Amino acid sequence: MSSDFIFTVVYVLLCICLIYPPTEFVSAGVTIENLFSFTLGNQHEGFVLYHLKRHCLILILYSLLPIDYIILTSFLGYTDFLYGFYQTFPFFSSCFLTFAVILPATSIYQVLNWKRNNYEKHPGVINISKFCNNNVDWKTVANNIDMEYRSVDKICLQTSTIVTVVVTENWIIKVTPLTINVVHQSDASLVVKEANSFDLSPNNTISVQYLNIEVKSERQGVEPFIIRINASDFRDLKDRVARSITILPNVKFHQSILDQFVDVFKETISNNPIYETNEISDRCIGCMTVDPNVKLQKLCDDSSESPDKCTNCYCRPMWCSDCMAKWFASRQEAERVNTWLSSKCTCPMCRATFCMLDVCLINTVQRE
Repeated sequence: MSSDFIFTVVYVLLCICLIYPPTEFVSAGVTIENLFSFTLGNQHEGFVLYHLKRHCLILILYSLLPIDYIILTSFLGYTDFLYGFYQTFPFFSSCFLTFAVILPATSIYQVLNWKRNNYEKHPGVINISKFCNNNVDWKTVANNIDMEYRSVDKICLQTSTIVTVVVTENWIIKVTPLTINVVHQSDASLVVKEANSFDLSPNNTISVQYLNIEVKSERQGVEPFIIRINASDFRDLKDRVARSITILPNVKFHQSILDQFVDVFKETISNNPIYETNEISDRCIGCMTVDPNVKLQKLCDDSSESPDKCTNCYCRPMWCSDCMAKWFASRQEAERVNTWLSSKCTCPMCRATFCMLDVCLINTVQRE
């Protein structure tokens, strides 16, 4: 494998990491924002202006990637590779060279157009300008956003390494690499359109869910936009926004880790043997709303002599599966969610130790 081909592959990978930086790059500070912080400044001092400058910088840097490849290839002595590629594919080589020259020029022209009259033609400023009332200009609205962003009473959801959702007292803001979408909470409506689940690994029964939430404004001319958040952040978002969030009937998701664990708990114990009994309480003593449907009985092969080994429970059925799952979760370490299913717990009544294999659904047998 030639060195010029390896250089090309490495350069393409670096470009991808620059455009969509992985978490390793973000942790190491290898991002456009950190590398050019001396030019961008601090977003806590001027949130809107910071991102307007950031958008201009990103557009120029992205546009320079093709021509930078040509310059670096020539500088490192890979001219034979470029010449050979040109001889083999003259049409595509000419198109690429033309594109590499025109793209930066077009981007610079676009940035100059955005900065004309103090960014008045920037897409983010155009979005902000739609919320100007009583003949005020967009700078007044931007100052209001800046002040609310400096407040500690806000939430910032990093939906990806390039997209951030900020919810302040009065604003919902989505920041992307090239624009800012804003909606005032007083005329905003949020609708959960879709929920997507992804398994973290083949051996992990707990998955991660992402929600696509459409944000609309009742104000004329404001385009709706989609924010994509982790389902575990839904409660924080719900507590921060002033309006209620509508969830479509066909969208099912877990609003917390506990809700997700309850479903996994119930699915897991459904594979255990059924326990038949005619001695159950009238109502689950945990929630007092449904009949008990689980019984603890030692079925696992835990024969160790350790103090926390599984033991027999002689309590009659008094709990439903939901309450038992919540009790089980409450006795685990909150920071180690991935170990919950393999952990143990104690009976809420007699304190007998049990594991997931010892929880059985019951089948009520009628007395003769």
